[in-house]
Amino acid sequence: MRKIDINYIKEKLKNSYDVKYREIQCDVGTITGIFIDDLCDSKFISEYIFNPLIRDKITTADLEYIKKEVLPANSIGDINSNEEAIVHILSGDLVLIFSFVDKSIFCEAKGYVRRSVGIPVTENVIKGPREGFTEAFIDNVSLIRRKIKNPDLKFEPLFLGNKSNTVVVISYIEGVAPTKLVDYIRKKVTNIKLEFILDTNYIEEELKNKNTAFDTIGTTEKPDVVASKLLEGKIAIIVDGTPFVITAPYFFIDNFQSPDDYYSNKYFANASRLMRVVGFFSASLLSGLYLAIATFHFSIIPSVLAIKFTMSRADVPLPTVIELLLMTFFFQLLREAGIRLPQSIGQAMSIVGALILGDAVVGVGLASQSTVVIVALSSISSFLVPKLYGPLSIWNVIIIIFSSVLGLPGFYIAFFIFIAHMAGLESCGYPYLFPMGTLESFKFKDVLYRKDLSKISNSIFDKDDYNE
Repeated sequence: MRKIDINYIKEKLKNSYDVKYREIQCDVGTITGIFIDDLCDSKFISEYIFNPLIRDKITTADLEYIKKEVLPANSIGDINSNEEAIVHILSGDLVLIFSFVDKSIFCEAKGYVRRSVGIPVTENVIKGPREGFTEAFIDNVSLIRRKIKNPDLKFEPLFLGNKSNTVVVISYIEGVAPTKLVDYIRKKVTNIKLEFILDTNYIEEELKNKNTAFDTIGTTEKPDVVASKLLEGKIAIIVDGTPFVITAPYFFIDNFQSPDDYYSNKYFANASRLMRVVGFFSASLLSGLYLAIATFHFSIIPSVLAIKFTMSRADVPLPTVIELLLMTFFFQLLREAGIRLPQSIGQAMSIVGALILGDAVVGVGLASQSTVVIVALSSISSFLVPKLYGPLSIWNVIIIIFSSVLGLPGFYIAFFIFIAHMAGLESCGYPYLFPMGTLESFKFKDVLYRKDLSKISNSIFDKDDYNE
């Protein structure tokens, strides 16, 4: 352990008005305290650190005595290098440097401004906990601890980002999470070489499949969701500065599960899941199927309906595929506008815009009524599975293009490519479509039909995985 150089710290932290230096003279030498006013609790430092040092009139160079008998701070530790001292200062700790010994210590004195725990904005529930994560990782850790009072619940801290030194915490339950999964995540996260990390997406991009629009790594704002994932044997990654927590691995079937499913009636929850599955297939396949039938296989449509389709398209000069893509593009514009606008007017704008746009395009002959209905149904269906909205938007266009070229054969080819693409994905070494096709090995009890909570409250992994 080498002596901390005060001049080195002053040089590194120069031109920072909020860095404070306080010198205390005692019989055996000088004690210098360094802290950042914005990140520390100044009242706590004055009352429980500086006052005891001044009042007790330090007459000994025994640092262990000072730590145990003089300083009443809850958390005190040794500092081994100048870089470590700077990290502690920037993290909201008070660093004490003693001129009479070659050792320095830090005292935890964090007191920065935090947002109070509130309702998650992106994950509303009808019944269940309303609390959501905040930007302070300490608060997020405590929210998880409250849910799982288990000594095997581990939180491993890391400092990532060469310039930001962001705190990243890997959380798992020892003995529940498979060892090979913990080692995989730890190795991946530890090897991240970035200048700065500001959000969970910096970690996600290193863990998930690169060449896909599907999210193979999950995120959530709800502590109860993270707690349930940990108890299933998954891993959570907490990044300081963001209210979103990563959960891994993340499977395709997770997109159809909602916290409401476990807090409401089982039969209503299963009916809701069925609607989400129907919404997924409607959002991805309905437009392509309509285009293939309306363009190449008109004869399979009932004659009465065919006449109505023909009449609705009589004044439309554009091909059906252009008409369909144009309306899809218009609905995407409305959705993006509704998201970017302030919440108070965004929803109203989306509804009014859709009504006006739909009536206007039919009136001027840019699209038929049937096309407007199909695109509207497809867009609304995608809202039932919001986590899949991005990939559904992309694959919907791909299936439309295939259907416009080859009709139903093109539709089937695009659909098989769609399924094959998902089947080829992995999430942290596990197949993305897990547990489908692996029911005997993994004994998964919560796929599409939610069974009784007493039967599904266990790990999703096979016991043999734990110590591999």
